[in-house]
Amino acid sequence: MRMSATASALSLAALATIAVQDAAFAQSNTVSFVGLGGTFGNDCLSPTPAHLCLTLSEAIDKTKAGGEIVILSPGLPLDSNQSVNKSLHITTEGGSNARLADGHINGWGLMIHAGAGDIVSLRGLTFDGVGTSPTGLVIQQASAVHVQNCVIRNFEAQNGWGIVHQPVSASQLFVSDTLVYNNGSTAGTGGILIQPTGSGSARVTLDRVHLENNVVGLWVDGRLITGNGSRVVIRDSAVSGNASDGIIAVSAAGMAPALVVAERTLASYNGGTGLHADGPRAVILLDGNVITQNGTGIGATNGGQLISYGNNKNNNNLGPEGAPTSLFSQM
Repeated sequence: MRMSATASALSLAALATIAVQDAAFAQSNTVSFVGLGGTFGNDCLSPTPAHLCLTLSEAIDKTKAGGEIVILSPGLPLDSNQSVNKSLHITTEGGSNARLADGHINGWGLMIHAGAGDIVSLRGLTFDGVGTSPTGLVIQQASAVHVQNCVIRNFEAQNGWGIVHQPVSASQLFVSDTLVYNNGSTAGTGGILIQPTGSGSARVTLDRVHLENNVVGLWVDGRLITGNGSRVVIRDSAVSGNASDGIIAVSAAGMAPALVVAERTLASYNGGTGLHADGPRAVILLDGNVITQNGTGIGATNGGQLISYGNNKNNNNLGPEGAPTSLFSQM
């Protein structure tokens, strides 16, 4: 039977209305629930089997900006290259640790590419690359990202990093009470990379963070841009057992600054230099740190600066202890 033009128009209008309704529903949840007992295609509105979602990506799609996603069980699969494009808070029930398994050989576990004014928080999550994935958490744009009580491990594929913060605009990153270990597999890979691009700048606070058994522990790089670059504070933390440098700040003439303030932090058993400033706009400030059993204690190369407050313990390294390039007077 042939459909009339009027009927066809009505049908198209009805389909369009349904599509609009579906789109509105897709991001309507204030709180979404996801877990292994869920089913793909559920609405995520409650932790009961009839509503619980199975994957984090569909929970992201169905949660409105500023909403919360609650993960109820460990072992939740991560879709390759899934991203957060709005303000969201992803957490676990009762603060228990939920393991997100990611065995993909390409891409990333979770990317944050939200609006310039958006805020994203992650709490109580374990990102596990199971040795075959390159990157756990990638941050490209957001006003602020908060990572609390998380574990990021085993991202060992080519160009592997636990966390990559490469903002394309001004962005802040706060990481606290978090363990980043066993990431990277070749030179220039490792635990955390801070590397603004385009017109980006990074303000980063790492508080009670453990960077352990990576290739490089923390790499702060200003060589890709001019402008404000990166300012990183790491305090009350441990950078230990990394195959190369524990903390390295790198920049070049005419490029953005790479500034690190290391306060009350342990740098030990790193195969390279405990704290390394490389390049004329790379600066590390040293305040109350313990630096021991590294290949070299501290080092400044190519015009880098190591500025000490005079209250650090730098001794018993396997090679040279190294010396600061200058001292701050005590106030």
